[in-house]
Amino acid sequence: MTLETPIEFVKGIGPERAKLIKNVLGISIVEDLLNFYPIRYLDKNKVYKIAQLQESNLEIQLKGKISNVQEILTGKVKRLTAKFNDDTGSMDLVWFQYSKWLKEQLPVNREVFIFGKINAFNNQFSMPHPEIELDENKEKDNRLRPIYPSSEKLTKRGLNQKFFQVILRNICKEIPNLIQENLPESIMSSMKFLSRQQTFLNIHFPKNLEYFEKANQRLKFEESFFFQLGYALKKLHHKTQSTGNPFPIVGDYFTGFYENHLPFELTGAQKRVLKEIRMDMKKPIQMNRLLQGDVGSGKTMVALLTMLIALDNGFQSCLMAPTEILAQQHYNGIKDLLKDTEIKVSLLTGSVKASARKVIHHELENGELSILIGTHAVLEDKVKFKNLGLAIIDEQHRFGVAQRAKLWAKNKIPPHILVMTATPIPRTLAMSFYSDLDVSVIDEMPVGRKAIITAHRREKDRTYVYHFCHEEIRKGRQIYFVYPLIEESETLDYKNLMEGLEHIMDNFSNYEVTMLHGKMKPDEKDAAMNYFASGKSQIMVATTVIEVGVNVPNASVMVIESAERFGLSQLHQLRGRVGRGAEQSYCILMTSDKMSAESRTRIKTMTETNDGFKISEVDMQLRGPGDILGTQQSGVVDFKRLDLVNDAPIIKTTKRMVDKILEVDPHLSGPDHQIIKNYYIQNYKGKNKWSKIS
Repeated sequence: MTLETPIEFVKGIGPERAKLIKNVLGISIVEDLLNFYPIRYLDKNKVYKIAQLQESNLEIQLKGKISNVQEILTGKVKRLTAKFNDDTGSMDLVWFQYSKWLKEQLPVNREVFIFGKINAFNNQFSMPHPEIELDENKEKDNRLRPIYPSSEKLTKRGLNQKFFQVILRNICKEIPNLIQENLPESIMSSMKFLSRQQTFLNIHFPKNLEYFEKANQRLKFEESFFFQLGYALKKLHHKTQSTGNPFPIVGDYFTGFYENHLPFELTGAQKRVLKEIRMDMKKPIQMNRLLQGDVGSGKTMVALLTMLIALDNGFQSCLMAPTEILAQQHYNGIKDLLKDTEIKVSLLTGSVKASARKVIHHELENGELSILIGTHAVLEDKVKFKNLGLAIIDEQHRFGVAQRAKLWAKNKIPPHILVMTATPIPRTLAMSFYSDLDVSVIDEMPVGRKAIITAHRREKDRTYVYHFCHEEIRKGRQIYFVYPLIEESETLDYKNLMEGLEHIMDNFSNYEVTMLHGKMKPDEKDAAMNYFASGKSQIMVATTVIEVGVNVPNASVMVIESAERFGLSQLHQLRGRVGRGAEQSYCILMTSDKMSAESRTRIKTMTETNDGFKISEVDMQLRGPGDILGTQQSGVVDFKRLDLVNDAPIIKTTKRMVDKILEVDPHLSGPDHQIIKNYYIQNYKGKNKWSKIS
């Protein structure tokens, strides 16, 4: 037997069972079975009494005798029942699907252990489809009993807990021939790890809780270590092999704008980040940098100044945004900042007409156009640059891997890459999934910017909320009302935009109200946005289409209807649409009286902090890392033991170790590191579907 042996050749499985296991669990070879870890353990010494029972999702163990086995017919449905008794009481055992063999083989009036979940109905307890083991067959040891992931489909076919325990116990006997060490002695001794063979034995059949913890810690370490190693090697390869055009000059375009047209003094954080970017772009190596900054922290200004450095060195720049509204917003802002210069900027989105598109294509190809801002439209084959030197991707998690890669393939020598996000990334995720990028953080807000005041209100407070909005409008401010749905839903009891629009127009009849939602045509969206931004309307009623990039400094109040419907990240992004001017701004979270515990946590977090990084940590605890990273499409978050929320110390330790190893031995050629290299090549290299950039 080897790790690659198909499971149909494992004793006790065979072709039919192997097919079922593969279809349900995705297990096809022996290595998959070894990595099929228990989800929890049952203490075999812990035996409950019937008098102690209560309904629970946990599987428990009882000891007693079976009696009174009978078949009961209800209509056309037959079920098998039996009584189970111990010295404190009795309960029912029930089989809804059973064979004649089971009925005949039940060990009546003999001491047995039963194992399963407890149901309760009218204060009567029962256990459906219990697993049964004779007392004389039960192993007399102190081990914890593994409980494996399963399904009703498997259990009905006899592939129950006992089946997997027998199969895994047989495979574990072969561990000395199957499992090789993958960590050097230096790490093993410093971390006080079990051997790899002992680790697998004790993750499946732990001697006790202490040995389980040791095995679990070792597996978590391995997952994090080799994952970090993959990213670190990729980053190292990039630093040594990826050529880029050096930008040594900071010339007239940059200095002229900085000295004469900069509308405000840069924050210390913006200056620091700009310096990091300039140091990167001086080198003949492609820059690969992630720029994190909370909403309103000034990322766009840093992006513009970076584009001016590219222009000083004779290169074009492209900024790609995920939505037309955001692309238009970037274009309007950058165009306005450059209005007193001769720098040519164009916008390319799906709604740009063919004639204008043709002009843009021509000007890009002959070098007349210095800066292109757009959506996915910039990826089209017809879009050709004379010399693309800088590609900036905003909110990159909204783009697919292939889409992003297509942009930097538009130049013979790849352009420098700056990835921007206003969605703060928790530190453990940044260390893990972005460790192949250099990371810059704008952690300072512009001078004079007031913190947004966030309040939680319910339906009973609506009159007060409307009164407050009237007061703000009278001061010359503007208001957003955001709804989770456009129209009424038959299944979801949430506020919707169309009803809300009617209600707002009734209660704010003296003011202009503008509507914006995702089903409107691009030119209709632009017209609505421009009408509101110009101050001609005082209220915008919208869906989350305004979540990213909308910039109206005069808007001071954001009212979010059915706020319990939104995720934390979305709430934070929506709140960031106000507070962009000098005046005090407010975010009002309207909810129903009934909320889940998770919704209450989200609302409480929003009212307690404006710090996007703190919010991202809470968000990850609530949702898990997959949703935050947007990795559903690429399947990156596939750890079996490592918990990105709770295992930050392990992630920090492995990152530090990997960096230290590669610093002294970048090729892993030393005798102590050969074992790491061999395991990585066999198990990781070439198997990762991670993107080239983040």
